[in-house]
Amino acid sequence: MKIILIGIQGSGKSTQGNLLAEKLNVPYLSTGHIFREIAKEKTPAGRYIKETMNAGYLIPDEKTLEVVSEYLSRPEYEKGYILDGFPRTSTQAESFANGVNKVIYLKVSDQEALKRIAGRKESREDETPHAIQKRIELFHRFTEPVLGYYRVKGELVEVDGEQTIENIFKEILSKLGQAA
Repeated sequence: MKIILIGIQGSGKSTQGNLLAEKLNVPYLSTGHIFREIAKEKTPAGRYIKETMNAGYLIPDEKTLEVVSEYLSRPEYEKGYILDGFPRTSTQAESFANGVNKVIYLKVSDQEALKRIAGRKESREDETPHAIQKRIELFHRFTEPVLGYYRVKGELVEVDGEQTIENIFKEILSKLGQAA
C-alpha cells in the first residue's frame, strides 16, 4: 500500500507514519529526515539544503522530486511505503509518478501545531520560531492546494489530528479499510 501523510509541522505525521508502517508492514519515509541528512553533508548541496530549511523555506520542486524518486526506486519501497512531507506543492503532486493509494490529511489548527512543537523534548536546528512560522505559512499557501488535487482524484482521507494518538490511528485504519 502506498500512503502519503500530509499535515502542518507538528500535526503528528511521523508518529502516525511509524505506527502505520509497523501495522501495514511497509517502510516509513520522511522527506524532512532525508533533507536533514543531506544538510549534514559538507557539500554545496548539503549547505544549500541546510540554509533553505533553517530559513523555513521549501526545497525547490525539481530537487524534491529528484530526491524522493531516487529513494522510492530502492527495492525496499517496491511493495509500498508511508511517505511523510511530500508532496508539498501542486507541481510535486502532479509530477509524482510513483502512484499512491491514499493521502491522509492530519488536520490540526496552527495553534495546536505550535503548542505541540513547543512541547517537544528535543528541538531540531530547523525548528526556530521564525522557521516554524514560515513553514506554517507556506503550508497554507502551497500545500493546501495539494489537498484539493487529491480530493478530486478521490484519494484524500481527512482525519481530525487533534484527537489522542490512539484515536487518530484507529480512524486512519478505519478509513483505509483496515482492522485496528
